[in-house]
Amino acid sequence: MGKFNAKNEEIASLKAKRTNDTEHVLVTGAAGFIGSNLCAHLVSGGNMVYGVDNFITGEKKSTARLLEEENFRFFEIDIVSDDFLKKFSKLPLKKIFHLACPTGVPNIKKLPEEMLMVSSIGTRNVMEVAKACGAKVVFSSSCEIYGQPEKFPQDENYAGNVDPVGPRSPYEEGKRFSESLIMMYVKKYGVDADIVRLFNGYGPGMRLEDPRVIPRFLKSVFSNKKPVVYGDGNQTRTFLYVDDLVNGLVRVMESGSKGNVYNIGSVEQVSINELSEIMSEIVDWKGGVEHREHFIDDHCARQPSIEKIRSLGWRKKITLRKGIEKTVEYFLNEQKNKIMNK
Repeated sequence: MGKFNAKNEEIASLKAKRTNDTEHVLVTGAAGFIGSNLCAHLVSGGNMVYGVDNFITGEKKSTARLLEEENFRFFEIDIVSDDFLKKFSKLPLKKIFHLACPTGVPNIKKLPEEMLMVSSIGTRNVMEVAKACGAKVVFSSSCEIYGQPEKFPQDENYAGNVDPVGPRSPYEEGKRFSESLIMMYVKKYGVDADIVRLFNGYGPGMRLEDPRVIPRFLKSVFSNKKPVVYGDGNQTRTFLYVDDLVNGLVRVMESGSKGNVYNIGSVEQVSINELSEIMSEIVDWKGGVEHREHFIDDHCARQPSIEKIRSLGWRKKITLRKGIEKTVEYFLNEQKNKIMNK
């Protein structure tokens, strides 16, 4: 049975459990939206999975369903700590998915120090663990590293257009530093690592309190309030359903070439106004939206070039409408469960 806060003695005993047909995999940020979906995918594939999170933005319920699985262990620990480095350098890890970092634009103001520390010290600790264990790392970077792009679509060679001291810098520059640090470990120490730049994932497993646009819209509708659209709503994004996103992460782990960078996202650009219209149709919301001035400098558009990830055999399978329908169904079930459990 999986459990929270596994003991040091259990760490020692797990070292002896490695078999030829079982991969030992570490997932940082395991209680987050993407991390919990990735853990579920890996556990179902028979891997021995170690999930790590400090719950700064993740929730215990995100991994609760996995705790009964024999091949899942959860550790409430901060990857910035020396304790993390000591514990996980002793495990027979073969793969590390490094997803830990607060996300969401509003969190840039709320958690800037945490973003910078996990992107620097935390990533350094992850790479030290990988070096000690001989594990391959896939790091989840972000399309935010491209800043306010001047090139469309953005390919992996594009250096971006960012402000190193601007309001978005704790996240943008944090991720950029992580990428630099990881590539240093590849070149200097020979650690096998790849970087993936994620473009706006969504789907089941998100919190209704998540500050990102899709759950924020649905939370307002469920409360019978007008959803807020920041700015004029003409800014565009691309949205990728979480199953497709997880498949991309796994594909890079399995087939990505050492020291490479891969964009993972949809190429379909959708304005926030268009997204709001799609969601309004799906939930039968006729109350419209409220436009407000954005609380932080916003980026007008993003669009990934995905030739590199497609060359590994990855394909997007879930359309935006179908994905939102699945997401709405998930949130409605969550709401029903809350009412039933009161």
